[in-house]
Amino acid sequence: MTVESVFPQLEALLPHVQKPIQYVGGELNSTVKSWDECDVRWALMYPDAYEVGLPNQGVMILYEVLNERPGVLAERTYSVWPDLEALI
Repeated sequence: MTVESVFPQLEALLPHVQKPIQYVGGELNSTVKSWDECDVRWALMYPDAYEVGLPNQGVMILYEVLNERPGVLAERTYSVWPDLEALI
């Protein structure tokens, strides 16, 4: 399965939002795995902003436990702030 990144479209919007770092990834303790090498892929979606959801221990535990398993990939996603929502 080939996955196409939406980052090229997002990158053009980043200079126009207040906190662009919350949209680029690479935070402390993040796990990077190849989508093509994993048979199972999870999207852990938190229904609030990055700043609220990132420290949530439930999401942290699920993310770590899933990514420890071979062949399993977990990514986290959060709601966007109103400034980016208005641009989208």
